[in-house]
Order: sequence, then structure tokens, then C-alpha cells
Amino acid sequence: MKVGKLLHTRYRVNDLERTVKFYRDVLGLEESRHHKSPRGSELVFFKAPGSEEEIEICFFPGSESVQVQPDLTHLAFEVASLAEFEKHLAQHGLKYSDGPTTTSSGSIIAFVDAPEGYEIELIQKK
Repeated sequence: MKVGKLLHTRYRVNDLERTVKFYRDVLGLEESRHHKSPRGSELVFFKAPGSEEEIEICFFPGSESVQVQPDLTHLAFEVASLAEFEKHLAQHGLKYSDGPTTTSSGSIIAFVDAPEGYEIELIQKK
């Protein structure tokens, strides 16, 4: 017995509104669902163009504050141009936290910090 396809990845957050705005307006992800779970969590699901997997953003009232450890986890997205995406970030008052850096394969990577301290890797393929 083995598992099937990956369905979603969950990130719990302290500030749902700020985080949803980042994933929607800065990254350009599409909100696919928004509801409350039976446990009382508020859940917002996002999809990237061309992807089947979803990202679940979870706000759980009454739980301890989220404390994201540095370099613990990240999501990676492909972009057509890191230079153009950098201009887009600037329009939102953001900048890369690391990079751009050319990899040994010839791709270029950069990172931006999402709300709550989660890291987003952006990859411009060779």
C-alpha cells in the first residue's frame, strides 16, 4: 500500500487577512476554497496556475502563536523573469531576502519572505 498524489500543504498563520493578501496579490495565486473546519479553523486554499496541489492557509483561533523557525520550510514557484518579478515586489513594498543567485544548472533563484516568516523560493529556469 502506498499514498496517492500530493493534495495540499498546510501553513498555519497568525494573521489570516495579511497572509491571504500576500498569496493572492503578491504571488498571484488563485483562491480555490475558503471555509471553517469542524475544529473551528478558518481555512483558505490556493492553487498556482498549472498546478494541481493546493496550499492551505490555516488560522486556528485560540491556539498558540505561530513561530516559524528560520530556514525550516519553503514553497518554490517558477517565474518567467526574476527581474520582472522584483519590480512587481517593489510595487508591494517588498524585496528579495536573498538572491538572485545562479545555480549550477543555470537556473536563477531568489527568495522573498511571506508573512509569518515563511520563505518563498522563486526559480527562473534556464
